[in-house]
Amino acid sequence: MSLPPSLKSAMTPFPYCIEVDASLQEARALMEKHKVRHLPVMQGHQVIGIITERDVAARMGRPGDNFVSNDITVEEAYVEDVYVVDLNEPLDNVLMTMAERHIGSAIVMRGGRLAGVFTTVDACRAFGEYLRSNFPHPDGDSVA
Repeated sequence: MSLPPSLKSAMTPFPYCIEVDASLQEARALMEKHKVRHLPVMQGHQVIGIITERDVAARMGRPGDNFVSNDITVEEAYVEDVYVVDLNEPLDNVLMTMAERHIGSAIVMRGGRLAGVFTTVDACRAFGEYLRSNFPHPDGDSVA
């Protein structure tokens, strides 16, 4: 009998993060530059929350909107109550917890230090890989 995969097999390792006192402009720029939608929020070396693309948009508007303020900080928009999980947690436990709590991400820690982020995009990628490896596409034309 095989064990379910651990979270580390599906997460995004070494995530980009942002300091709590940074501006939302900085957060948006970092997200756009690295094509990510979630940033762990740090205070020194401690993870204190997460900020998402949606959090930034709610405070600043969408990119291209006329309203842009450099005065708003990450501290004013981030979420403190985040799902923090150990790197070696079985993936099925993480998926079920995220579904039960209706959340789109988890902060992944290893030995008290930030190790990664696990998002719904990571979950979809892992499930897609699972399906492809266990149910290969037949040769020939596929019906859409």
